[in-house]
Amino acid sequence: KRKSKISASRKLMLKSLMVAKAKEEIEQEMVDKEEEKERYLAERAPALQTGGMSFAELQELCRELHAKVDVVDEERYDIEAKVMHNTREIKDLNIKVLDLRGKFKRPNLRRVRVSADAILRSLLGSKHKVSMDLRANLKSVKKEDTEKEKTVEVSDWRKNVEAMSGMEGRKKMFDAAKGPPQ
Repeated sequence: KRKSKISASRKLMLKSLMVAKAKEEIEQEMVDKEEEKERYLAERAPALQTGGMSFAELQELCRELHAKVDVVDEERYDIEAKVMHNTREIKDLNIKVLDLRGKFKRPNLRRVRVSADAILRSLLGSKHKVSMDLRANLKSVKKEDTEKEKTVEVSDWRKNVEAMSGMEGRKKMFDAAKGPPQ
């Protein structure tokens, strides 16, 4: 019992150390991303020096900046369109994979009882006036005939075994299987 308590406390300590280490790594990753973002922005968009520029030079700078913004917007739009296209394609492929596997969700179907008249009315419309009696065309079967066929002679099984033993009994079974002699 004592070992299990020690190992449980060690597990808890290891777990807390792992959580602390993961927390540190996440914080470091966030700092690294922020530094990379600042470095990228400094490289792509240097600080503007507008001091001492004339009105015409400022207008020209604004035109250049607007042109750059337009280029960036076009690139962003193209990338978004590609992402949407790829997302749609991935979704379609996932559906195809599920269809090929046969593991797609089937809707629950309700049992509906419909009479033959209702089916004919739905197929033929309101023109259908004749009702169908499906039982009228069925062959009638008498119970007495079936009971006569079921009654089989019940005899002593010992006599039957003695009669069928030996080669003559096998010949009788073979002839019986063949059918009546012609």
